[in-house]
Amino acid sequence: MTERLRLAVRGAVQGVGFRPFVYRLAHDRQLAGWCRNSPQGVLIDVEGERPVLDDFRRALARERPPRAAIHGMDVSWLDAEGLGPFEIRESDTGGCTSALVMPDIAVCESCRGELLDPANRRYRYPFINCTNCGPRFSIIDALPYDRANTSMRGFRMCPECQREYDDPTNRRFHAEPTACPACGPQLALWDVDGATLTTGDQALMAATSAIRVGRIVAMKGLGGFQLLVDAANDSAVRRLRERKHRDEKPLAVLCADLECAQHHAHVDDDEAQLLLSPEAPIVLLEARPEARRFIAPSVAPGCGQIGVMLPYTPLHVLLMRELRRPIVATSGNRADEPICFDEAEVVARLGGIADLFLVHDRPIVRHVDDSVVRLVRGRELVLRRARGYAPLALPIADDTPGVVGVGAHLKNTVAVTTGRHLVVSQHIGDLETTRSSEAFHEVLHSLERLYHVTPSAVVVDRHPDYLSTRYGQRLGLPVTVVQHHYAHLAACMLDNDLTGDVLGAVWDGSGLGDDGTVWGGEFLRTTPTGFTRVACLRPFRLPGGDRAVREPRRSALGLLVARGGDALDRWRRHAPEVFAEEEWRVLRQATSRALNAPVTTSMGRLIDAVASLVGLRQIARHEGQAAMQLEQAIDASAHDAYPFHMTPPDPAWLPGAWRAPALVVDWAPLLDALLDDLDHGVRAGVMAARLHNACAEMVVRVALAVGASRVMLTGGCFQNRYLTERTADRLEAVGLRPYWHQRLPPNDGSISAGQVAAWLRGLTVDVAVPDDAAEAAGRRGPHARQPLLADPQCEASRSHIALSLHERASVAFVPVDAR
Repeated sequence: MTERLRLAVRGAVQGVGFRPFVYRLAHDRQLAGWCRNSPQGVLIDVEGERPVLDDFRRALARERPPRAAIHGMDVSWLDAEGLGPFEIRESDTGGCTSALVMPDIAVCESCRGELLDPANRRYRYPFINCTNCGPRFSIIDALPYDRANTSMRGFRMCPECQREYDDPTNRRFHAEPTACPACGPQLALWDVDGATLTTGDQALMAATSAIRVGRIVAMKGLGGFQLLVDAANDSAVRRLRERKHRDEKPLAVLCADLECAQHHAHVDDDEAQLLLSPEAPIVLLEARPEARRFIAPSVAPGCGQIGVMLPYTPLHVLLMRELRRPIVATSGNRADEPICFDEAEVVARLGGIADLFLVHDRPIVRHVDDSVVRLVRGRELVLRRARGYAPLALPIADDTPGVVGVGAHLKNTVAVTTGRHLVVSQHIGDLETTRSSEAFHEVLHSLERLYHVTPSAVVVDRHPDYLSTRYGQRLGLPVTVVQHHYAHLAACMLDNDLTGDVLGAVWDGSGLGDDGTVWGGEFLRTTPTGFTRVACLRPFRLPGGDRAVREPRRSALGLLVARGGDALDRWRRHAPEVFAEEEWRVLRQATSRALNAPVTTSMGRLIDAVASLVGLRQIARHEGQAAMQLEQAIDASAHDAYPFHMTPPDPAWLPGAWRAPALVVDWAPLLDALLDDLDHGVRAGVMAARLHNACAEMVVRVALAVGASRVMLTGGCFQNRYLTERTADRLEAVGLRPYWHQRLPPNDGSISAGQVAAWLRGLTVDVAVPDDAAEAAGRRGPHARQPLLADPQCEASRSHIALSLHERASVAFVPVDAR
């Protein structure tokens, strides 16, 4: 008896060849019916005998395309209608959106083969793609994922491309970005004024010739412009740094193939798999000593690691086949700005940096940077989630439309709920400039448009001067304020699909705490709707406030002043040149008197202080530089750890300036032992190992003390591979279960997801929309509560932090769209 099966398939099923796959399954089984895209996913109506239909349904999940993910399937058995031969129908555009957008996918081997085949009609065509590879997220305007809803709609397919697109047996069957030299996008090479020098393959060849002789080329890639320069040419790399205003932060290197990457870096099997994966991220690798002969010292100064990626678009493949040498491939932007992705503004934005512009005419809908990953305990850890990974859709338990998490101030991302998914944006960056503020708004509104989200609530960070917080407070929506480190913990729980009672070691550089001080060395335990701060590091002061972030020597001085006794004088004997004589006196006095010296419990600043004390870094040229150098200095043969105390808070420590939990990790014995090591001439690598080993022991000791069996490792400090692995090993050794990040970054890139995850956990501490924001929205808002900060010293500390950040990020706010 013939029956009809109706399936509504939800998940990542658009832009991955799912409809052609369904067509072939049905055709092979001689089933009648149809399938089509919809805003909810893929709809299938199919008729046949019941056993064949059951087999068809099982095969959908069992044999799905490798990039597809089925998150749900609504099944209905209906009376047969006498459907015709199976076909792919025009997409349905009605209803709410629940389908998921796929990330951009690196060029597949089939397309690579055609690209390099002189007999193929797409030979050396830099925009070749098929259903298995090519642009997705960077070109889509709206769902469903059809050509008319992408930036390829302006390119009409030639008869040959149309034939492939309509042929169910062809791998370009319904490949929406498909094109060829006759009908698709084209390259052009511009001079510094934007005048066209040449086009097509000649443009590519001229660009490679320019790179060979040390010129800087801005190339429009998949999700934006990249700045390219010969990695072996030290003067050219230095010129790029000077023009881009990027002093010492490592630059990514593009290698032609895996063999080239292995020649310059140590690559194990798992790292090779990452490099060759469809995501094709930048992978952090240990550099080989001989790499310095081919990669200039200025690429990653003072750094034992290099970020390596392989060609991931046809354009990159062609470029590297011509150059056959590593090149620097860094984001096309100036310091603190988002990546440029529109050729209409590239001359204005990158003029003065690039000598030439290699552009093309396929519009990029949204900017997408390169992703950065590293391997931790044999598992991928995403540090910057962007191309190949974004957007990320995480399943949530309940249908929750319209909750928006606006993220942090640094490494910003945004997140929205749509149906039973939490969607996290691509990396936006630091909200330090007007351009980055504009990018923040555009990414958020782009997600809302793409998923048809109408915001009903907004979740923000506690810091009042974060640009993201100020934006959220001006939307006129109910505002929930989530403490920064609780957002980290909630994100890690979401990333590991955990609920219930957990302990989080939440370690980073800074975040405004509930007591108005700078938190960052926290141990938080979950409650049914929030958290309890069960332990933290002993506090100390940061001389000069935010300047201590850029000057590890200030964190060291604050730590030593807090220790008291002769600690500061002992360090001065080893490093008298760290400060001028007058600076020693003024800073010591100001710190002792709590003048312009906010209180912190930050593990990030403690690590910075140790990097300064052992002589590795006094002034940081980029974020995290001191911690990176300390990690790289570790002598792995040193297995002992510095001592520390677990103690109740001592009122003598900064009385009245902070609100202490019941348990404090006192670093004073650690500091004393480190100063002893300095006196005895112990090598920096041994001291670095002892510090990191002590940090791991702190997590173990606190977990045992509070009786926690599941321990989250989250926050920017756990980007550190040695620290994460050592801590996880030690936790397992005493019978505890460690968890760390997988899909979400441990740094502030996960804050937006954590904000929404905290909201979903039923957070009860909602904080007032400020009066001026509420009035601007035409209402005071039902979420108004009493101010959290009553202690004058806490308020002073908080005000200093806010002022310090405001001075550093004083940008005009972009007007908010009317809603």
